[in-house]
Amino acid sequence: MAGLFDRFAPLMGQRDALFGDSGVNPFSVKMDRVLSQTEAMIEGRRTILVGTNNYLGLTFAPEALKAAHDALEASGTGTTGSRMANGTYSCHKGLEDTLCDFFGKEHAMVFSTGFLANIGILSTLMGPDDYIVMDADCHASIYDGVRGGSAQIIRFKHNDAADLDKRLARLADKPGNKLIVIEGIYSMLGDKAPLAEIVAVKKKYENVYLLSDEAHSLGVLGKYGRGLPEEVGCEDDVDFIVGTFSKSVGTVGGFCVSNHPDFETLRLVCRAYIFTASLPPSVVASATVNLGLVKNGGALRKRLMRNAQQLHAGLTAIGLKVASENSPVVAVVAPDPQVAVAFWRGLIEAGVYVNLALPPATPYGYSLLRASLCAAHTEEQLNKVIAIFAQVAAKVGLAAPVEHKRSAVG
Repeated sequence: MAGLFDRFAPLMGQRDALFGDSGVNPFSVKMDRVLSQTEAMIEGRRTILVGTNNYLGLTFAPEALKAAHDALEASGTGTTGSRMANGTYSCHKGLEDTLCDFFGKEHAMVFSTGFLANIGILSTLMGPDDYIVMDADCHASIYDGVRGGSAQIIRFKHNDAADLDKRLARLADKPGNKLIVIEGIYSMLGDKAPLAEIVAVKKKYENVYLLSDEAHSLGVLGKYGRGLPEEVGCEDDVDFIVGTFSKSVGTVGGFCVSNHPDFETLRLVCRAYIFTASLPPSVVASATVNLGLVKNGGALRKRLMRNAQQLHAGLTAIGLKVASENSPVVAVVAPDPQVAVAFWRGLIEAGVYVNLALPPATPYGYSLLRASLCAAHTEEQLNKVIAIFAQVAAKVGLAAPVEHKRSAVG
């Protein structure tokens, strides 16, 4: 008789082969104490955090901390109910109003996590006679969301508007709605969607809608931080925007905004909204305040992109392969999982934390050392990170030993 978890034996065998019994497991890192937006104590070492998605550094914003404390004292630690039951407080409606104002949209729904926002919206929007045409490199939450619904699922090549066009052309004579699903910034490699080209393809066909997951571009792109649609100038052409508060907004939760006239129907049919306890008031309060800081965070965005440029240039200069152009996500490509694990361990032992991402969870089968920048990183911190990358790269055979020079990026 087969064991309950026998089907995972190959995965566990790969884990044992890569990580063994010695050294820190990259997927079970424990931060003993968070010192700031950019540093923590890990295994007794003061460690520079370059893998937290805390793009604007708002996790310690004084205004948000005060709002969270006040809400905690006024309303308690949680709602103990879903939005459909006792879990809608005035602050939840206030956060949705803030999202509508921020994005210039008529409707907004707040979810308990960004994952649930994708699960809920994508499993509900399209029916059994409809089609979802999604970028092949979309996030796992998007895959789980589309699989949870009844629509037919079609993938197009990553960031390939011509391939999207071909697939929509084949569906042109078929009844039903079509939904294109993309991301503003893709989380693994940090590359942007060719949104203007995708919008042009969308406009060629009838009954086609566009959903963009702005999880990693909210707060990062656009004059006011509204993401890739704002940066490209096609916000009115994106029918649904999904996002999370767990990155630039510095807390937890998810949302969807839209101008669709029947959007409020989703509150009655979206299971991930109906059957999940709502966010605690303290979280809602901090998210509401931080959205205002995002909107007025032009200086933070400039600093973030300056930091991204510094790290990208520094890692490229020492001979490492970086997967995308200048982006707050800086992903270094290792030749195989074994080298990637050795590289990751060398970094954390030297006081630098990044994310390790391995196939099959990565595009193109890449083994990645994934860094994400923060506006609060200092030039000195990033120079130290680059120097440590150079030292460890030489040890694992990815670069010749070099004397790192201070970055000239201003």
